[in-house]
Amino acid sequence: MAEATPVCDFGWKAPSFALPGIDGKTYTLEALRGPKGTLVMFICNHCPYVKAVIDRIVRDTNELRAYGINSVAICSNDAIQYPEDSFDNMKRFAAAHGFGFPYLYDESQDVARAYDAACTPDFFGFNADLKLQYRGRLDSSGKAPASPDARRELFEAMKLVAATGHGPREQTPSIGCSIKWKSA
Repeated sequence: MAEATPVCDFGWKAPSFALPGIDGKTYTLEALRGPKGTLVMFICNHCPYVKAVIDRIVRDTNELRAYGINSVAICSNDAIQYPEDSFDNMKRFAAAHGFGFPYLYDESQDVARAYDAACTPDFFGFNADLKLQYRGRLDSSGKAPASPDARRELFEAMKLVAATGHGPREQTPSIGCSIKWKSA
């Protein structure tokens, strides 16, 4: 079932975290922070919505680096119920798609809860002060291939954040598979 993200809560402060990356290092939000902004993405390996856009995510995050925007992806799904989202499969998925950003594992799901992440993919675009300026979609494609003229909504929003510190007022929520929460 498709899940949509809430509307952007402008100015909401990014919660700190320290999570293990697929490269064996531990990453903190403070260390990942970009000089002009930070993009925190909740993704996973098995979701058809993520699979449909992952190559565009990689393209856009690579291009945003030139604007001073650093990016990080976090997988918070229950890997017991969804073995395709295991730590080893995260390594394979990142290698297959040429990730140019850290891919972190939120095994406890505490970070996803702190961010109130709703779906995969879920994008949180913060300005240089780590205040939320974008909580929208990548583009209009959903899980279909993007049309050649599809507006790069996330890319344009983060470019605006890099230039002005503020995101666009008009944002369309992201849509995807729900976060796969562990049973209580």
